[in-house]
Amino acid sequence: MKKHTVILFLVLANIFWAGNYIFGKYVVAELTPLQMTFSRWSIAVILLFPIAQWIEQPNWRDVWSRWKILLVMSLTGIIAYNYLLYEALRYTSSLNASLVNAVNPVLIALFSALILKEKIPFKNKLGLLVSLCGVLLVLTKGQVLQIFRLEYNTGDLLMILAILVWTFYSILGKKILSIPPISATAVSVLIALIILLPFVLYTGLQIPHSSQALVGIIYMGLFPSVGAFVFWNIGIRQMGPGRAGIFMYLITVFTAIIGLILGQPITFIQISGGLLVFIGLYLSSSKSRTLK
Repeated sequence: MKKHTVILFLVLANIFWAGNYIFGKYVVAELTPLQMTFSRWSIAVILLFPIAQWIEQPNWRDVWSRWKILLVMSLTGIIAYNYLLYEALRYTSSLNASLVNAVNPVLIALFSALILKEKIPFKNKLGLLVSLCGVLLVLTKGQVLQIFRLEYNTGDLLMILAILVWTFYSILGKKILSIPPISATAVSVLIALIILLPFVLYTGLQIPHSSQALVGIIYMGLFPSVGAFVFWNIGIRQMGPGRAGIFMYLITVFTAIIGLILGQPITFIQISGGLLVFIGLYLSSSKSRTLK
């Protein structure tokens, strides 16, 4: 696969996830995190299996033979991360949640180096630092010292747990190269729904009342759940979790852009921070050999 295609997939994944933050804040006011997680993946699973069959034409028996690692991926990336994210949005602001999430690429790079023995060249480390500076500019509106004045609450701690879970999920994705990525995602989602079903039946499944929340849950079921997960898993396999992880800085940038579309103003500082993020991404995605 060509390098620019992999980069495009990772960029699209983070655009979709940025929307997940925005719509998640609306939907969590009407549904519990458990109901949100189950609803979005119920929509997604309907599409994932046909897409996997059409694009990858996998040997499903071989895919299911790796059920143990797919079970772990279900528990981490499908259930735990999403539940913790939505639970965090009940207690913390979008600013705090995004700030904690910005640490994720650093954790992925560090754990990839420790566990997968991935080497991080100086150029990639520099890109990581430049992108982090860009994110901090966007989040603090140019007043970087504001980061030390934020009060961390239960939601912030839940976000820390969420990014630790996502780090583990991303590293696991590198361990199943023998399974086509869309097929792996489809089976992981199905396993997750089977696990969640008894809890949902016990607590009850509600339907969003407002049209805004209804559109939100449909969006979350299509784009962050199908598009983003498929593109993310492909990107990890091609680029590695350490280098792919830095693209998660784009979530903050795209959140600002979506906010602008919705009528929220964007400042010069936010534009400057976004440029730093893209410069850092360029440095971090640079590698001597070419992806094929």
